[in-house]
Amino acid sequence: MMLFTAPLLPAKPTLWQQWREDVACVFARDPAARYLLEVLLAYPGVHAVLLYRVSHRWWLADWKLAARLLAAFTRWITNVDIHPGATIGKRFFIDHGAGVVIGETAEIGNDVTMYHGVTLGGTTWNKEKRHPTLGDNVLIGAGAKILGAITLGNNVRVGANSVVVKDVPPCCTVIGIPGRIIQTKGTKIQDSRGIDLDHHLVPDPVGKAINCLLERLDQLEANQEKMAHQDQEPEHEACNHCDAENVCHGDAPILKRVAGGE
Repeated sequence: MMLFTAPLLPAKPTLWQQWREDVACVFARDPAARYLLEVLLAYPGVHAVLLYRVSHRWWLADWKLAARLLAAFTRWITNVDIHPGATIGKRFFIDHGAGVVIGETAEIGNDVTMYHGVTLGGTTWNKEKRHPTLGDNVLIGAGAKILGAITLGNNVRVGANSVVVKDVPPCCTVIGIPGRIIQTKGTKIQDSRGIDLDHHLVPDPVGKAINCLLERLDQLEANQEKMAHQDQEPEHEACNHCDAENVCHGDAPILKRVAGGE
């Protein structure tokens, strides 16, 4: 008799494994990190993530009040507000860890990096999916706001202080208010290590548009001056061809009478 067995699912990582990965990823993304003890003692973003791992497990175990109390304590000591119901993948790093807010139904993939002042917020009071979903390798610049039940694909970069309210395809860069896609890298990101921290290397579409307008104005003014010069040129030519004795052909008889003493 043949026995059918269900495929083995990958084992859920232990809390210790998650903690080790969350701490180790700091050295790959922050050149200021020197020693393990320094990261453990002086990085509030790391403290927030480590305590979130505990509160999230309590939330899943239906210890809702205990989870919320631990999240409130974490916010008090780190200035990072992560709801214990949020789902966050492996190797999550909050650089500088100040003013970050992550809502209850937010979903974050693996290897995501955030800077200070980032908000993953909701846009409705209904008890439903109301917070963003972030793919893997996403980087969000300081002060950016990602609002609503939208999706940011893998390898997306969000510029500092941007406000994103619409879905963003993978491998794109978004800046502005509201956020607009200004750069696409295709199907793969340029950094072979999978993490692209060059979020400052973005085009300036507004500045480019202003420069184009200024160049157009200079061209129009030059054309206007050229046309004005051409309009005056025939009169100059007529004056150059006139003799001193025949300044005006219509007055020639009068000149002759004056010269003859009439």
